[in-house]
Amino acid sequence: MNPLMIRDWPLPYVERLAERQADGIDLVVIHCTELPDMAMAREFGERIQHPESATGNSGHYYIDRDGSISRFVGELRVAHHTFRFNPRSIGIELVNLGRYPNWNDSRHQRMSESYPEAQIESLLGLLAQLRRALPGLRWIAGHDALDQRREPASDNPDLMLARRLDPGPMFPWARVLTECGLARWSDTASP
Repeated sequence: MNPLMIRDWPLPYVERLAERQADGIDLVVIHCTELPDMAMAREFGERIQHPESATGNSGHYYIDRDGSISRFVGELRVAHHTFRFNPRSIGIELVNLGRYPNWNDSRHQRMSESYPEAQIESLLGLLAQLRRALPGLRWIAGHDALDQRREPASDNPDLMLARRLDPGPMFPWARVLTECGLARWSDTASP
């Protein structure tokens, strides 16, 4: 198998992210950016969200619709991408509109953009490469399965919405699970 073409594009604060050992990584989390393009995803990743460490929220890898892959954070750094699961996981972000720009509006919770074949092929190639590089990698989960917190809707604070729906209903879970060699996260794998 040919190695993937991955663009190294480290975030400006990557050296301030905590380091970790490869054998402690056992989970891959699949996200969608819920933004229109890679440029906006990059801008969001560069924003400082954690003043105490001067770091932001970001996945490790980003896969654009055309299948191109960028690495924002190396595997041996803890990226801020999934509440409570960051130290043990790799975050993979797929460029996809999701609910953009009405993430918290109860009238706009439908995610309808499909994931192009090139993007899924790159995801599968990246998962295979990560399995070879990280000996403890065992689990895969959607962001929605791990972060089930709720928050008030922006249009009606009496309604509580799921904070995370990604990767959403258009993500081809059956295919990915058949081909990736990882087990779907279950509550028995809890931290």
